[in-house]
Amino acid sequence: MGKKQTETGTCELCLRGDTDITVHHLTPKEMGGTFLPTAKLCIPCHKQIHALYTNTELAVRLNTIQLLQQDDKIRRYLQWIRKQPSSKLTKARKSNERKSKGR
Repeated sequence: MGKKQTETGTCELCLRGDTDITVHHLTPKEMGGTFLPTAKLCIPCHKQIHALYTNTELAVRLNTIQLLQQDDKIRRYLQWIRKQPSSKLTKARKSNERKSKGR
């Protein structure tokens, strides 16, 4: 696997500007999302999404930015990250629920 490409821009999830962003497949590639819509997310948001949700959850019920922004699990994180400087990189931890599911 090669290094993920990043560019500077605005995260579509937390709306912080002038931050390094990566491409997030709204429907995971392994679930058929290779050619489906993507979103530009900052690295902390991208990591947090994958720490909180399984690929199945993302494909079935959280496959748009609006659905992600409305989900209770990530809402508190978004309120917090919006107050952080764009240069801040954070660590993401798997949720306890996600740990118990395995992968």
